[in-house]
Amino acid sequence: MNDLQDQHQNRINIAIDGPAGAGKSTVARHVARELGYIYIDTGAMYRAVALHMRRLGIKPEEADRAQHEMNNVVIELQPGIDGQRVFLNHEDVTDLIRTAEVSQLASSFAQLEGVRSELVRIQRLLSAKKGIVMDGRDIGTSVLPQAEMKWFLTASVEERARRRHAEWQGQENVTLEQLMHDISARDKQDETRAISPLKQAADANLLDTTHLNVDQIVQLMVEQARLRMDGEQ
Repeated sequence: MNDLQDQHQNRINIAIDGPAGAGKSTVARHVARELGYIYIDTGAMYRAVALHMRRLGIKPEEADRAQHEMNNVVIELQPGIDGQRVFLNHEDVTDLIRTAEVSQLASSFAQLEGVRSELVRIQRLLSAKKGIVMDGRDIGTSVLPQAEMKWFLTASVEERARRRHAEWQGQENVTLEQLMHDISARDKQDETRAISPLKQAADANLLDTTHLNVDQIVQLMVEQARLRMDGEQ
C-alpha cells in the first residue's frame, strides 16, 4: 500500500460539540485544514434553513409547514478564500446567516424533528467516506455517534459572549450584557430540547477553552488525531 492509500485508509471522523461561542467552528475549520480534511459547519446549515423559513414567513411553531418546505431547501458548503461559503438554493448567504436574529431562529428550528432529520441525513452522507471534521451541538451523541474522535468544547458564559461580541463588532448593535443573556438562554434551550439535546458524549474529550487561544486548541486536537490515525490510541 502506498503512502496515499495509507493516508486514505487511516482517515477518521472528528466530532466537535459545545455551546454557542465555545469556538467550535473556528477550531474545526483550522483542524480540518491542518489534516487535509473536509470541514462541515452544521450550525451554518441550520442558520440557512432559518433564513429560508424567515423569508417565507414560516415560524418555528409551524412544524408541519416547515417540514414540507424542507423539500425546497438546497444547502451547499464550499471552500472560499476567506473561509467556508454557505449557499442556500445556489445563493451565497454566508454573511446573511451570521446575525443574532438568524442564530436565535436556527436554535428554534433545530428543535423540529422534520428539519433536524433531513439535515442529519445529509450530514451522515457527507461523512460516509471519512476525513470529516464536523461541529455542532449533537454531533458526537446523535449525528456521528461512531466518530473515531470526539471533543466537547466549553467556556464561561462571559468569555463566550466576549468572543461573539468581537465577532459581530460593527455588524450587530448588541451589547455584551445582552449577548450574555442571549447565550445563557440559548444554552438552556439547547440543553432541554426534546430532540438531540446539547450534552457531552460519554466518550468525548472535555476541553475548557476559556483561557486557551485557537492555536493551542488546534495543536492539541491535531496531535491527538494523528496519534489516533497512527493507531497509538
